Amino acid sequence: MTALDPDEARRRFAAARVARLATIDPQGRPHLVPFVFVLDQDTVYSPVDDKPKRTTRLQRLRNIEANPNATVLVDHYDEDWPQVWWVRARGRGRVVDRGTEEFDRADALLQAKYPQYRVEPASGPMIAIEVDDWLGWAYTS
Repeated sequence: MTALDPDEARRRFAAARVARLATIDPQGRPHLVPFVFVLDQDTVYSPVDDKPKRTTRLQRLRNIEANPNATVLVDHYDEDWPQVWWVRARGRGRVVDRGTEEFDRADALLQAKYPQYRVEPASGPMIAIEVDDWLGWAYTS
């Protein structure tokens, strides 16, 4: 069992297809959702897209605007425990609106990672998490 160095943690994190985003709701409770994402340096981007939802004004957006503290978790579980690992990225979130250079760059990265976004590009806005610290663990190095 070993801690991952930050470069290895970032590598595993970036390669993952899905993560879990934790924000804090107005009552101070954790709000956890799975999401797709891309990593650009130390910034995690995730789109708000047109998949069926009650509203595009998602709770995670409202939470980030009220309290920017956020955590993103990527993990890999396997019945062969030496294959198990996880990476946690903690930082501060913000909302990136469509029509900005930053949004366009993140959208291009999403399209490169997920073929679905080439067919239906992100409709916006985009969540950006500026990662302050990386922590990772693996059963074996």
